[in-house]
Amino acid sequence: MTSSPIIIPVFLPFLGCRERCIFCNQRATGGTPVPLLSLREHLRTSLAQIPQKEKSRQKQIAFYGGTLTALDPEIQIPYFKEVQPLLAEGLIDSIRISTRPDALSPDLLPLLRKYGTRTIEIGAQSMIEEVLALARRGHSAEDTACATSRLKEEGFEVGLQLMMGLPGDSLPRFLQTLDGVIHLQPDFVRVHPTLVVKDAPLASLWRSGRYAPLSLDEAIEWLKIGLLKLERASIAVARVGLQPTRELEGHYLAGPYHPALRHRVDSAIFLDMAASLIADHRVGPRAEFLCHPGDLSVFRGQKNDNLLRLRTRFQLEEVSVHSLDSVPRGSLVLQMGQANLTIRRTDLRYENN
Repeated sequence: MTSSPIIIPVFLPFLGCRERCIFCNQRATGGTPVPLLSLREHLRTSLAQIPQKEKSRQKQIAFYGGTLTALDPEIQIPYFKEVQPLLAEGLIDSIRISTRPDALSPDLLPLLRKYGTRTIEIGAQSMIEEVLALARRGHSAEDTACATSRLKEEGFEVGLQLMMGLPGDSLPRFLQTLDGVIHLQPDFVRVHPTLVVKDAPLASLWRSGRYAPLSLDEAIEWLKIGLLKLERASIAVARVGLQPTRELEGHYLAGPYHPALRHRVDSAIFLDMAASLIADHRVGPRAEFLCHPGDLSVFRGQKNDNLLRLRTRFQLEEVSVHSLDSVPRGSLVLQMGQANLTIRRTDLRYENN
């Protein structure tokens, strides 16, 4: 399997933004802004800090925050030009851009390709029109669909950034959004539960009681169903939840924030897999499982919490797990003598599926 590229982020908070989205404070959710005049030095410093054993991996410069493609070309191009020497020297392989679906005009795409752009992430957030309107996005679901199709036709790698739990959102609406995303067949998605951060317009709604974010448990339930839906459709999930940073932790007010949210969701899925095997098949006082070494910590849960939960729920004397390379990733085996029983993540069916 090809490893994912090393991404060197360049944060451009609010640069080129036409709208002020209700959830947004990019100084809280992004990193330290990088001025144009120091961009090349910043990139060379970042490249020098990559461990030697990782040097052979593909490397991408990623412009995050703001809407770079909404700027006039004479403002965009200097940013791209600062990257060109690094591309020519082979120090980086391509550029990644995060932007809006309505800031990707057809005549812009040749310019992006000319300067080495390979991956474009679209801030879709939702495919529900009411949710987009309440979030003050200023674009439609159709804009996302058109932009995604156009980029795929032009040969770009396309990612969609989604948010769940925005004002007006619900679990059925989130799953409807995922249905729309699956229809578009992007190369990958990112899914972020909505957080309330200081100085974002959403903060005043939260303080006045007009907005209630999802709890962490609710977010995990939504994500369990959503991730498996995407997996069944072979849509890669590049990230779940925002990257933990000092800026985010300093601005966070409310919402389902956890620094290892993906691990928590995957652990909850494995708990459900194990519970399904035990509930469907009579076992003795002990339950013994096998999983791939890469899934061992996920199945155990934090401080072996999953094993303790299974013991309590099914009144077992012992629940144990061993790792085995021959067990496929994402699978769990319940040892039953000569007739071991196996379940895969995608075998799970939740009520809202």
